Amino acid sequence: QVQLVNSGGGLVHVGGSLRLSCTASGLSSDSFAMGWFRQAPGKEREFVAGKTEGGGSTRYADSVKGRFTVFRDKAWNTKHLQMNDLKPEDTAVYYCVLNTKGDYYFSRGADNIWGQGTQVTVSS
Repeated sequence: QVQLVNSGGGLVHVGGSLRLSCTASGLSSDSFAMGWFRQAPGKEREFVAGKTEGGGSTRYADSVKGRFTVFRDKAWNTKHLQMNDLKPEDTAVYYCVLNTKGDYYFSRGADNIWGQGTQVTVSS
């Protein structure tokens, strides 16, 4: 059974940086995609970034392009989300997600496995 551990949230001032990490256990192959969604109070959960493991393709929400980067750890089952130039509107609970089919659109709920949320707060 695949499980995800999401870590690295915290409080940061505007313009600061944080790094989130997501580690998957129980994987049997590298044909997966990993990414993050976020949910701010009173809003729906939204896509932030995603990366395939096999092909290395990456995609980002327009709101974070140029500021956030998903990259692979030395360990193939761990990815990081480097968040730079943080803004108050980035404040949200961030969720790590793994798609077992390698779909970095995370389009089919049944193929997605979610980690626990981690709070990111950007103060102005």
